[in-house]
Amino acid sequence: MDLLLAGVLALLAIAAATAIGPKLGVAAPLLLVVAGLLVSLLPAIPPIEIDPEWIIAGVLPPLLYSAAVSMPAMEFRRDFGTIGGLSVVLVVLSSVLLGLLFHWIIPGIDLAIGIALGAIVSPTDAVATSIVKRLGVSPRVVAMLEGESLLNDATALVLLRSAIAAAAASVSIWGVVGSFAYSVAVATVIGAVVGWVSLRVRARVQNPTVNTVISFTMPFLASIPAELLGASGLVAAVVAGLITGRGAAKYLSPRHRLSDVQNWRTVELVLEGAVFLLMGLELTALVDDLEQGGSGTWHAVGIAAIALVAVTLVRAAYVAPLIGALGRRAQRGARVKEKLQSLPADTAALAIRAGREPDHARSARFRSMLRRRVADIDYFVDESLDWRDGTVIVWAGMRGVVTLVAAQTLPADTPNRSMLVFIAFLVAVASLLVQGSTLPWLVRWLIPARDPGAGAAERRELRELLRTAAMRELAESGDPQSRMMAERMRAAWQVSNDEGAGETDATDEAEAEAAGVGERDDRTADSVAGAGTGGVGTGDVGTGDVGTGDVDGPAKRVGPEASRPRVDPEQVRRLRLRMIEAERDALLDARDEGRFSAAALSAALEDLDAEQISVELKGVDGA
Repeated sequence: MDLLLAGVLALLAIAAATAIGPKLGVAAPLLLVVAGLLVSLLPAIPPIEIDPEWIIAGVLPPLLYSAAVSMPAMEFRRDFGTIGGLSVVLVVLSSVLLGLLFHWIIPGIDLAIGIALGAIVSPTDAVATSIVKRLGVSPRVVAMLEGESLLNDATALVLLRSAIAAAAASVSIWGVVGSFAYSVAVATVIGAVVGWVSLRVRARVQNPTVNTVISFTMPFLASIPAELLGASGLVAAVVAGLITGRGAAKYLSPRHRLSDVQNWRTVELVLEGAVFLLMGLELTALVDDLEQGGSGTWHAVGIAAIALVAVTLVRAAYVAPLIGALGRRAQRGARVKEKLQSLPADTAALAIRAGREPDHARSARFRSMLRRRVADIDYFVDESLDWRDGTVIVWAGMRGVVTLVAAQTLPADTPNRSMLVFIAFLVAVASLLVQGSTLPWLVRWLIPARDPGAGAAERRELRELLRTAAMRELAESGDPQSRMMAERMRAAWQVSNDEGAGETDATDEAEAEAAGVGERDDRTADSVAGAGTGGVGTGDVGTGDVGTGDVDGPAKRVGPEASRPRVDPEQVRRLRLRMIEAERDALLDARDEGRFSAAALSAALEDLDAEQISVELKGVDGA
């Protein structure tokens, strides 16, 4: 009963912190850490210790999988080299340099244990991403921080295992490199296979609830086999999540994706909140262990402060030249773009002029590759980073869950183990409290507010892409009613463009008029024909009014409207679903070519999903 009551109170604490945090301007994880610290000081609360394997094997895989599913694959690909450097090179440098520092200032530990402690305090936590996302930071910075937090855990844990092994026996540097390469390579293969198979299997499951239950097993189906083979289960879970996130729009229905998003948000909230709450609750047990070991508490506090400053300085020393290198890369990209744009886009036409048989498929692939390369260069130029962004990247490198969990995996016979675990705990909590509480202020001071209208041109271009895809689908239909709908939609869009283009309400009015609708609140099935991309409830990038209207009964028409031919509501519904599929295919092609930002593509895809669900439900109600 006590355990059940503790679980209920923990859930209430997580919910309260999540609800109150935004009002106070403080991230919920920080409130949970403080709450845990305060509760742990109560005399009635016994010391709490959690087996770290429960966290490593049971909590981290689903958390990393969920984050990987929502990770923009396009941004991850573009900055993969940078993310890899932050996740591997920076972690290795931090571990070695901090290891030398710990070996020097902590008596009784050798270099291998010092490097182990350095590996423990090196990986950053994903909580920084949740803070910077709502502060107007560049999407590129957010993607880099998110990608770093996904991958650096595996690097740190592999280094930790190698350092512990080196403390017990001799381990060569090449042995560590080989172990790391094997761990990542095997985990990548397993994660890719699990992600690929899961998409195909889940595409055949019709029940959204069953589909979501299957998705809950994915991180463990990836991580457990990887761990059994001696690889990194965390990397396997991340790769499975990346594969799933990229292919979900193609293989899973909108209802399945919506169910996944809502349920995984709940799982992520509970697991992440529980871990941060435990971080605070374990303080009493850590202090007791430290006092029993005969080590001074304030001595450990001083070492932790030095370690936090040192790890921040190492990160700054790495990020500063990295930002400069990225700036030079953007400048080179602008010159490369001029050369790329001078290349002939139609290789099939060149083959004909050369007297060879044209390969149209190869020509299409070349054009797609060329557009993607140009889009990548535009991204690097438009989202170029300067010292302000670099400062945010440095200060957002907070330590958290992995640091505390990894510290508790140190062997029981490790010299000064209680002090080392306590130091790791203090580094994690101090970085969360100090950096986490000051990061919003730092961002507001350094980063100018982003112009809300900066993406207007992109949204117009994306809306035009969707309209073109919808019109192409209508034009390919041989049905006379489909051609009639196409003419009405074309006329409606022309009217909206002539009147000032692009505003959603104006487009709605024009489409309703073109579709032969009397009153906007009393739409007939013809409104489906008139509802193109850009209608009610879908925002500037939207895909149109839900468009099913009141199909159960026709609206009254007067004047010339009464002479317009009526259309079958079911036929219109099926046609609109085909148009949505065509628009979604166009979105996915644009995503693969990198032509729009991840935020704009995600918003447009969500609008399409909402409209498809609504149209499908209208069909069920009509049946």
